[in-house]
Amino acid sequence: MDAQTTSPQPHHVVHYVNRVGWLRALVLGANDGIVSTASLMTGVAASGAGSQSILLSGVAALVAGAMSMAAGEYVSVSAQSDTERADLAKEKKAIATQPDVEWAELRDIYVERGLTPELAEQVAEQLMAADALGAHARDELGISDLATARPVQAALASAASFAVGAAPPVLAAAIAPAGNAIVAIVGTCLLCLVLLGHVGARLGGAKPLRSIVRTLLWGGLAMAVTAGAGRLFGAAI
Repeated sequence: MDAQTTSPQPHHVVHYVNRVGWLRALVLGANDGIVSTASLMTGVAASGAGSQSILLSGVAALVAGAMSMAAGEYVSVSAQSDTERADLAKEKKAIATQPDVEWAELRDIYVERGLTPELAEQVAEQLMAADALGAHARDELGISDLATARPVQAALASAASFAVGAAPPVLAAAIAPAGNAIVAIVGTCLLCLVLLGHVGARLGGAKPLRSIVRTLLWGGLAMAVTAGAGRLFGAAI
C-alpha cells in the first residue's frame, strides 16, 4: 500500500457547544408548552369543570402561550440585536479613527490568552489587515456568526416549540373518556417530559437520566400545585 492509503483521514469533531443556542430555545419552548398547558388544564379539571371547559382552556393556553413566547423572544432578542449593532458601530468608528489603539487592544487580548507578546503582535496585525471589525467583534465583544441575534428566527422557533409541546396534553383531553381528563393529561405530560429530557440530553451530550429526573420533578410539581389551586378555589366557588 502507498502512503496515501494508509495515512489517517482527516475528520471533523462535532462539538455539543455549537448546539447550545438552538437547543436551549427548543427545550425551553417545548418544556414550557408541556408544563404550562398541562398544569392549566389539570387545575381547571381539578376545579370540577366539564370536558369542554378543560379542552377550551388547553386550546387557549396553546395559542396564548405560543404567541407570548414569540413576542417575548422577539422583543428580547431584538434588544440584544440593537446592542450588538451599537457596539459594532462604536468599534467600527474606533478602528477608523484610532487603529493603533485598537491594534493594541487586540494584541493585549491575545497576550492574556497565552500568546507571547511577539506572536500576539503578529496575529493582531494580520487580523487587523484581513478583517479588523470581525476580529474585534469576535475577540473583544464576543459576537460571532453562531451567536448573532436573529429576532424573527428566535420568535418562530420559540412559538413552534411551545406549540409542539402544548399539543399532546390538548389532544389527550380531546380523546379522553369523560371523567378521566386529569389522568390522561398528567400521564401524557409525564410521558412527554421523559421524551423531552431524553432527547435534550442526547442532543447535548449529557446523561439522559439526570435530565429526565429534572424535567419530571419540576413538571410534576407544577401540575400538583396548579391542581391543588384548582381544587381549592373550585370548591370555594
